[in-house]
Amino acid sequence: MNKYTNIFLVALKLGLLSFGGPTAHLGYFYDEYVKKRKWLDEKEYSDLVALCQFLPGPASSQVGIGIGTMRGGIIGGIISFIGFTLPSVIMLMIFSMLFTNSDANFTWIQGLKLVAVAIVAQAIIGMGKKLTNTKTTITLALFVLILALVINNLYIQVIALLITGLYGLIFLRKDTTSRNKIKNKTFILPKKLGLVSLSLFFLLLTILPIASSITNNLWLKMFDSFYRSGSLVFGGGHVVLPLLKNEFVPSGLISPDNFLTGYAVAQAVPGPLFTFASYIGMSIEGISGGILATIAIFLPAFLLLFGILPFWDNIKSNIYAEGFLKGISSSVVGILIAAFYNPIWTSTIKSELDFALVSLLFVLLMYFKFPSWSIVLIGIILGILFY
Repeated sequence: MNKYTNIFLVALKLGLLSFGGPTAHLGYFYDEYVKKRKWLDEKEYSDLVALCQFLPGPASSQVGIGIGTMRGGIIGGIISFIGFTLPSVIMLMIFSMLFTNSDANFTWIQGLKLVAVAIVAQAIIGMGKKLTNTKTTITLALFVLILALVINNLYIQVIALLITGLYGLIFLRKDTTSRNKIKNKTFILPKKLGLVSLSLFFLLLTILPIASSITNNLWLKMFDSFYRSGSLVFGGGHVVLPLLKNEFVPSGLISPDNFLTGYAVAQAVPGPLFTFASYIGMSIEGISGGILATIAIFLPAFLLLFGILPFWDNIKSNIYAEGFLKGISSSVVGILIAAFYNPIWTSTIKSELDFALVSLLFVLLMYFKFPSWSIVLIGIILGILFY
């Protein structure tokens, strides 16, 4: 099979099966790319996750782009993104076209939420064994876990990563000096690409609002609104909700009911939550609007990632940077556990039946080694039968 075809088909499978939001996506990626296919090891995966947690934008989508880039260069990254994102985009644009009403009740959604609990739990256990295997790294993960749950702030995740990274830079770098530096490069990308991408990111962020206000063109206004929303989101796809609401509801481009219904559906379909933009664009300007919205909201993620990746191997090979990454890799586990509790656990496990069914799914996944796609199907069936 052609390399690019393989990248696309694997990403497409994940795009069809990855329910549960950004944290659950990282669990699906870990299971598919690290454990099953071994396209990268735990250290490479945790480093990439840590980088994408730092960058604004859809972290899980950026991780998928990074893995595709590692496997097949820039084209591989783009193909990986298309495969993972396309199912969600198509589903949401079709739903927008056939929009019914906000009272629609999909009982199988609860089954998919149970699947997300099982998938994330498996990912936490797998990554925890590799990344938090000393008292120091366990303490760092615990510190981030407590910080993320106790302090209600959008930027606490980035602050926690910085704190643990600085600790690792000072106290953990000695542990990394013996690491073999003669290693194949993870990302073979020209540095010129990085400079051009970063320059374009900031240029568009500056020029688009000015151009939009001067011309008063709807298409330019839409592109500007979606691009800025994609550029300013830290902490996962859920955070994009208030940004998009402020951009499109007050202006009357989309009604409040239509907006909230679309967001509910975006959480029910697999793939990245950022494809909610596809629904909004479709509601405003049809298929062309949906395509423009999708490109605009994900473009910052591409520009930032392709801006950093050409320098990533140089950064990681530095003794200080390795200590820094070792610190934030521990905190990634803490962030995953915090997100596992809230919102995944708190919004899903509300009865003894919920706990019993998620325990069944977890055991089938973890110990009986059922593939992820079968767990998704079982979750849907359980949702229909019991809810």
